[in-house]
Amino acid sequence: MATINIGLLGAGHLGKIHLKCIRQVEQYNLVGFYDPNEELSQQVENEFNLKRFSSIESLIDACDAIDIVTPTINHFECADSALKAGKHVFIEKPVVSTPEEAQSLIATADEAKVKVQVGHVERFNPAFLAIQNRLDSPMFIETHRLAQFNPRGTDVPVVLDLMIHDLDIILSTVKARLRKVSASGVAVVSDTPDIANARLEFDNGCVANLTASRISLKNMRKTRFFQKNAYISVNFLTKESEIISMSDVDENTDPLAMVLELGEGKGSKEIHFEKPTVEPINAIVEELRSFAMAIINNTEPPVTLYDGYQALKVAHQIVEKIKL
Repeated sequence: MATINIGLLGAGHLGKIHLKCIRQVEQYNLVGFYDPNEELSQQVENEFNLKRFSSIESLIDACDAIDIVTPTINHFECADSALKAGKHVFIEKPVVSTPEEAQSLIATADEAKVKVQVGHVERFNPAFLAIQNRLDSPMFIETHRLAQFNPRGTDVPVVLDLMIHDLDIILSTVKARLRKVSASGVAVVSDTPDIANARLEFDNGCVANLTASRISLKNMRKTRFFQKNAYISVNFLTKESEIISMSDVDENTDPLAMVLELGEGKGSKEIHFEKPTVEPINAIVEELRSFAMAIINNTEPPVTLYDGYQALKVAHQIVEKIKL
């Protein structure tokens, strides 16, 4: 199998995690990294026994693919340079700072005919993967993503930092056009909203209600999907899923089954409780492996640049509604 020479831009907290994960994907040869912070670079060079490049350009030149884990404000410049050099790009979320930048990258990537994947890692969360094939036109979705305060990430509104994960999950699940966005939010400790609530309404009647906070007393990352005859709960934090479904009662129904009477003349439903098996996988390793396979097999990455753009566009609509 082909080996992909990959380099990393941005060796901060998440960048170091990416370095460890890249080394767990056999399809990659980790060439080196670039970070403008001299002290950090020295430390990473020693810790990982990895070549440090002197510029973004020299790293791009030495690689087939680039993994961008810089602050969001630098994503566009880094990705644009890599794409124009004809390199494949993995780019952390949010994909770039503005929807206009994302549109520009889409055009550049199309022209370069390379693969671009966006790091919406919750798509690879094993708890979500365990129930993904059971989702069938959910009509109400509720998400809570609450985090204890951490100064890292407060340079952007909580919508772009936390809620964008859930926006991507919802947009990838609901196969209908987004019709209406409503939102409210409050800046409590930083200059941008720290807590936000949004309501998305889709053409097929589905409604999604999202809450995100980075000033919570506890951490929580939970999504609930309600659909015909089923309720599906995903705990992205503890990596557990639960499915409660209903089926018609007939002569084969177990006499000890839990049965819900629907009222006079409406029959009854048998209630089933399931806890799907959740595979013990590392979501970042899986997303980086899927990127490698898209390059090798010349297939579309599971989270495309367009997906990243869509999530960013809705996030910006929510931010604008909050400003109003």
